[in-house]
Amino acid sequence: MIRHPAFAALLLSTACLAACLAARPARAADPGITDTEILIGDVEPLTGPPALLGVAASIGHKIAIAETNAAGGINGRKIKYVLEDDGYVTARTIQGVKKVIDVDKVFAMLGISGSGQSIAVMPVLEKAGIPTVIDVAPVKFLWEPPRKNVFVIGQSYEEGIIHLVNYLADKNPGKKWGLITQDDDYGVTVRDGFDSVVKAKKLNVVYSGNYKKGQQDFSSDMLQLKESGAEVFLAGGIIAENIAMMKELEKLGVKPVTGIFWPGRIEPVLKLMGPAGDGIYAVDYVEPFAGAAGKAFLDKAKPLVSEAEFKGINRYTMTGYAAAKVLIAAIERCGKEPSWACTIAELEKTKDVATGVMAPISFGPGVRFSNQKLQIMQADTATLSFKPVN
Repeated sequence: MIRHPAFAALLLSTACLAACLAARPARAADPGITDTEILIGDVEPLTGPPALLGVAASIGHKIAIAETNAAGGINGRKIKYVLEDDGYVTARTIQGVKKVIDVDKVFAMLGISGSGQSIAVMPVLEKAGIPTVIDVAPVKFLWEPPRKNVFVIGQSYEEGIIHLVNYLADKNPGKKWGLITQDDDYGVTVRDGFDSVVKAKKLNVVYSGNYKKGQQDFSSDMLQLKESGAEVFLAGGIIAENIAMMKELEKLGVKPVTGIFWPGRIEPVLKLMGPAGDGIYAVDYVEPFAGAAGKAFLDKAKPLVSEAEFKGINRYTMTGYAAAKVLIAAIERCGKEPSWACTIAELEKTKDVATGVMAPISFGPGVRFSNQKLQIMQADTATLSFKPVN
């Protein structure tokens, strides 16, 4: 059969095009990635009282991203960080997450505000299927049951409180105890951890109170604590509440052995507490800045962020840094054509990843929680620092 020369040329051209397309790597269908960039999103409280936590966490993400970009990016692609402010308002968290996923079309998510906000936004993250590493508020609902695309770095609030109360109970046998918690899910979690140790060690609890979220005046609560004769006190506030409690106890002339939780284990808290905060105990899973690992992290961070950002660093910067390092490493292991499916699979394979700011991080099949090692620290207001307890 004789073909027209033009037809033969068309066949040859089509065959060449097909061969070229077959030889070319397939572009991942997932959003947030170009030949030169990978977009990573985050929603944090950047305004309002919890901004101390949200801003610090975002700085941790920025440090890890700057470190990666300075080394050439992820397999040649530079990371672009897309950050939204939710003001610690749950409705705004949901709105912000939807924006960075649907409008900005990011490739992966980091951080995500507080515990209640993360819980509320979980259906959005699951439905989207986007790779997500949460590092701000580790609460069990986020990993029990495990969700395919959501990974959580840290330690549970319950385990943190149990570790702290066990330590204080062993150090102060036979003493009278007092407790105050916030009237929300955070407070319930703190109380559950406390109650489990009370039951196991038969602690003598002489005062147990609740305060309303946003409460500023603790004069009545602390007077009741004093009158109860409590000698060991678990201050279940977050930041401003613990400061107000300790200042009120100072006015009343009493100083029980006091333990606080990691949300308030930040240096500005000690500055505002003044002498009233000296010697208080805290529990955490990230390294203190007063130790060698903390100092090394600060040295690394200084040239990578602005002077204002460097001043905003606190323990949440370390959690943010660790989460970003784990996510970046997972994407990098996917090679030149990363996808959501590959990134999620590689996150699951994370094994003993060292970040320098906490114990090595691991996940596994069906395991979406890193279960970090805890340590007890004690405040030294003279140096505005927390130091590990031997």
